[in-house]
Amino acid sequence: MERADPSIIRRLRCLLLVSLATLPTSILAHVTTSSAAGCKLNSVGGTIQHVIMLQFDNVHFRRDNPNVPSDIEQMPNLYNFLVQNGSVLTNHHTPLIAHTGTDILTTLTGIYPDRHGQPISNTYLFYSPDGAPHTALTFAYWTDRAEAFDGTLDGSKPGIYNLVTAQGKNTPAPWVSFTRAGCNVGGVATANIELERTTNVATVYGDGSPEALEASDTSPAGVAKTTADFIGIAIHCAQDAAICANSSHARPDNLPDEPGGYAGFAGLFGHKYVAPQINPSGPLTDLDEKLIVNADNGQSGFPGFNGMTAAVSLSYVAAMQEHEVPVTYAYLSAVHEVNDAGLGPGDPQYEQNLNNYDEAFGKFFARLAKDGINKSNTLFVVSADENDHFVGAGPLNPGCDGVNVPCHYDANLLGNVEVAIDTLLAQQNPPITTAFGVHDDSAPAFYLNGNPGQADAITRAFERGVGAIRVTNPLTGNTEELTNGLVDQVGLKILHMVTADANRTPTFVQFEKPDYHGLQAPLDCSDTATIMLCPGVEVWNHGDLHPDINVTWLGFVGPGVRQNGIDSSTWSDHTDTRPTILSLVGLQDDYEHQGRVLLELLRPEALAPSLRAHRDMFVELAQVYKQLNATVGQFGLDAVKISTAAIESNSSNDRRYADRERQLIELGSQRDLIADQMLKQLEAAVFNGQALGDERTQSLIDSARDLLDRMDELANDSDG
Repeated sequence: MERADPSIIRRLRCLLLVSLATLPTSILAHVTTSSAAGCKLNSVGGTIQHVIMLQFDNVHFRRDNPNVPSDIEQMPNLYNFLVQNGSVLTNHHTPLIAHTGTDILTTLTGIYPDRHGQPISNTYLFYSPDGAPHTALTFAYWTDRAEAFDGTLDGSKPGIYNLVTAQGKNTPAPWVSFTRAGCNVGGVATANIELERTTNVATVYGDGSPEALEASDTSPAGVAKTTADFIGIAIHCAQDAAICANSSHARPDNLPDEPGGYAGFAGLFGHKYVAPQINPSGPLTDLDEKLIVNADNGQSGFPGFNGMTAAVSLSYVAAMQEHEVPVTYAYLSAVHEVNDAGLGPGDPQYEQNLNNYDEAFGKFFARLAKDGINKSNTLFVVSADENDHFVGAGPLNPGCDGVNVPCHYDANLLGNVEVAIDTLLAQQNPPITTAFGVHDDSAPAFYLNGNPGQADAITRAFERGVGAIRVTNPLTGNTEELTNGLVDQVGLKILHMVTADANRTPTFVQFEKPDYHGLQAPLDCSDTATIMLCPGVEVWNHGDLHPDINVTWLGFVGPGVRQNGIDSSTWSDHTDTRPTILSLVGLQDDYEHQGRVLLELLRPEALAPSLRAHRDMFVELAQVYKQLNATVGQFGLDAVKISTAAIESNSSNDRRYADRERQLIELGSQRDLIADQMLKQLEAAVFNGQALGDERTQSLIDSARDLLDRMDELANDSDG
């Protein structure tokens, strides 16, 4: 499953994680008791008292087989709740490159990877001073430094943050706006807002603490115990909140780079210390009343990220909501896998998984309703990190629908097509043997050793070589180009994939056709093959630039939300989720988002009068802004086309490449300037009550459309 990151397991084999900076371990001295009544959300009419954000891993609203109802269609308890009571956007998009880490972080923050630091996940590479790339893990605690599996720090000590802003600071934390408003915030297996690694334990509790001593046991049994006790679950407390004040295990919630400061806040970290606060009557059970246990040792505690089924994850959410944690973020693991092997649509086990999830949602909504937590006082936000592309032959019984007639597959024809890129490059004439590192993926990111310049001959020869690779697809028998797109650092900047940390910017990224997975030899299923379908390995591919992957869904239900049902026309992406939530609850972040409020989903009474009066202009401005600035909006997709043509070109003195790169830089700079002005108007209209100026706003819209036209013309100019 996605959070396990199979590439780590398969290709790195072991995970070497070393302790980072140690934070103070004393409990906050000043504590008093309080309750969830201290949570001061400022929604119109004060109707929103709870916020529940759920994000699935690769669970689809669309059908992958037209005969088989989609994942969400087969969860009628969730489907009907969303469609009948709110709005579901099915033209919702991911950032690039679409993987769980990048997508959840973008959803949490409302900013693209260039401002949270993780455009490539769930692992990523960075250059060390010796010019060689090293592999690091996206999943860490929010304030962790970037550190490779071999212990190499990214940059000089204490290193660069794993989550880093465009200014090189630690990315602002998503719980802060809520805790400052007096609301406790729960994290249930959601990327980076709880402890993710065993070394995080010493970071929070201090070297020499009993917790750190437990975490120092790196045997399989020791890791399982530490995971059960301390990983994956957290509560970030408001100041003086009873849930932290009443626990001797609360620790300072340190955010040293938070704008405006963040002193006097505490948190609880791990099932061991959270569970007694949210389930004081005894061990925590899932919604089926089964004890929640770690998958590796059977101990009561966090089951591991791939154990976060709906019955487990939603049980944590319900228990938190019932015990003074009115804002909860939760991750739910995928349904289309079992024992790390992918299943085809309509497979009997897949169908059983969906049935289990549906039953869990039925129990979840019934339990919340009994608690008085419902659509009249709660904002429900539900989404999926990304969609994915099914890699395999169709069912052996093509007329199956999964529900009435199970679908059956040839297990030898399920799995992605792995390609040993280094071997294929060495077989070209002339052979290309440049040393490089690669983040293996359906969208592999290449890091040439020594980090040569973009226009250097060694870089250009390597890029052309990758672009020239042709392969025969064993699933279809078709011989085809491997590449759908090539983007170097100029294009990556336009796609919001260049961060403040130059060390982690790849030489270039190759977007492959979605059946494929590019890596260095040997393949996962063969030591000798160069191109091979690997049965059972990543049957569901994502990361690549393809509608199967980049178009996902987002649902809102609650006070202030229109009952639009299924909305397939409104264009949105993950950056829009955060500002829309904050607009509805009447809070504001201490930084500027890169997304926009989805006014199309909001009732008039949920809008400030100045915004209500200019609603149509706001929507027009916002929609054009998204096409200009979103990673997979029109401007971004055109940038990929232009970059690909430039990189694959081989004109005299590389003139075509240089010319197109220059034009991309110019157009990208103009885009940044216009998009920044548009965003400032959008943010000010929602969060500062500033009225849109008709002439000024229309001028920006016209400028943006003109730039989109110029970019599109360049993308479709085959002679330039």
